[in-house]
Amino acid sequence: MSGTNRKSITLGAKVKVVQKQDQRSGKLTEGVVTKILTKSPTHPHGIKVMLEGGIVGRVKEIVEEA
Repeated sequence: MSGTNRKSITLGAKVKVVQKQDQRSGKLTEGVVTKILTKSPTHPHGIKVMLEGGIVGRVKEIVEEA
């Protein structure tokens, strides 16, 4: 599932994000959502979230819902 809609992302969900420094390479980092940072209901590049461990990135894929 795509990560462009805020309502489809819940706290505790397992997601794959792309971090700012990895945008060119497209390297994805998997983790659990602890905080949703984007306020708007949608974002074309993915909703920005914070994962456990303080990693911040835009959701590219939802692996497992909470």
